[in-house]
Order: sequence, then C-alpha cells, then structure tokens
Amino acid sequence: MSTAFVKDADWLDWHPNPSTPKFVVPAGSVDAHCHVFGPGDIFPFAPERKYTPCDASREQLFALRDFLGFEKNVVVQATCHGSDNSALLDVLEHSDDRARGVVTVTPTVTHEELARMHELGVRGVRFNYVKRLVDPKPDDYYREIIEKIRPLGWHVVLYFEPADLLEKWDFFTSLNIPIVIDHMGRPDVTKDVNGPEFDTFLRFMRENTNVWSKVSCPDRITVSGAPLYADVVPFAKTIVEEFSDRVLWGTDWPHPNMKKEMPDDGILVDYVPSIATTPSLQVKLLVSNPNTLYWS
Repeated sequence: MSTAFVKDADWLDWHPNPSTPKFVVPAGSVDAHCHVFGPGDIFPFAPERKYTPCDASREQLFALRDFLGFEKNVVVQATCHGSDNSALLDVLEHSDDRARGVVTVTPTVTHEELARMHELGVRGVRFNYVKRLVDPKPDDYYREIIEKIRPLGWHVVLYFEPADLLEKWDFFTSLNIPIVIDHMGRPDVTKDVNGPEFDTFLRFMRENTNVWSKVSCPDRITVSGAPLYADVVPFAKTIVEEFSDRVLWGTDWPHPNMKKEMPDDGILVDYVPSIATTPSLQVKLLVSNPNTLYWS
C-alpha cells in the first residue's frame, strides 16, 4: 500500500492466490471489465472519492490476465480516481495493444485530450448512477460529454440499479449512441427471473438494439454465494441466450467495495460455462463481442 493513502479499515484486498480455472477460455478471450487502483503514491486517489482502496497495479492486472488465460483487458475507470484517468492511461500505454479503456470525464474535457485517449485505446466513457459510490449529475452534464465523444465512435457505459433504470428510462433511451450496461443492471436475484423487475431490463435491451450488457459480477449480486452463484445463473443465462451478440464478461478485478468476502478469480472464470453453455456462446461472450466493440 502506498504511504500517501491509508485504505479504508473495512477494505478487502484482492485475492492473492486465485485458483487455476478448470474452464479453459477460448483463444483471444477478453476480460472486458476490470480496474486498477493507483498505486496511490504514483497515481493519487481523488479527493472526492467515497472509498480508499488498496493498491492494484497494472503489473498485477497483467499477471492475473496471463494466469487466467486471457489475451486482453478492458480497463474501466475506478470511481476512486474520479475523472483523473492517469492510472488507466498508463495501463494502455504499457499494454502492447492488449488493453482498451473506458474513462470518466467531465464536460470540460477538450477534443485534444479525447484524441490522445483514443490514440491510446480508450473507446468509451462511464456514467455511474449508483448513489452510494458517486453523486450523479444532471442529464445535460452527460449530454454535453456524449456530443464530444460521438465523433470518435465511442460508447457509453452505464452503471445503475433497477430503480435507476425506471427513473432514467427516457434519458437512457434518447442517447442514440451505443450503450453498455454494467453487471446486468444489478438485478435483485431474490426476485423471480420472470418477474416484472427483471422483465423491465430485458425490455430495455429488446427495444434498444444499441444496448449491450455485461453479465459479470455474480459475486457482487449473489445471495447464495460461491462457488456456483446459483441464484445469479438464471438471470445471466437468460441475457446470454437472448442477446448473444450483445453480451460481455469480465472479472471486475480487483473487486472494489466487497464487504463480506473476496472472490476467487479462478472460480469466477469457472462460472462462465454455467451462463454461456455452448462453445459458440462462450466464443461470442469472451472473444468476438469484446473484440468487435473494442478492437475493430
């Protein structure tokens, strides 16, 4: 841990010794949702952050990538860094074109700054609506950013929970830009997979063909727990099978803000065949879809 920052007292560090996955991911697989934290003495955490994590460096991210059998990463800006994307851009600079990025920016970002990010491998911006992590901004704030990134062909990553989707439905459906949803919109897996709440999310994807979903983070959504995450499987499997060309998967390493236990990344990889049950679906989820969205 850096000397400049002291991690939160209840912070859980990422798993130091994950198991070797039994599931061998297809060649060319992409971990399409992960983060880096600092190191804080090199890339300081944001003053407005709502948590202070442990360090999780690009070297450690690349080591996990290789250990799990992935070829590439998509690194998503962590909220603890605010709109200072320096740590993420450092990952891209040292990735040998094996990483892409999703940044957090403000409306004051310049076209020159965006052009540099694009050259390094940034392909999207993230808007976070989870109020315990950030303070969401007015719609016009986000619209101004969208109009700046639109010429670059980037997409928008949305992180929200079920109530947020209902509240922001009109705004989200008006954006006219590719959208990627983090973690299936965090469904309540204690409710019926055929119930009205999850049906709202499915309707969102059915009616808006520009919307993709990550089927990641069973560890964050589950009640029944590891290693099977059985209560999450029906939700993720439904999305993978109906929207096979618009799904992505990632580890979420180093798993920010986990409060009960830290997931084993090898077990998370072994979860994939339970939601993508055929080789064809696995290739779409892990290879063709993320490469289409981030490298084509």
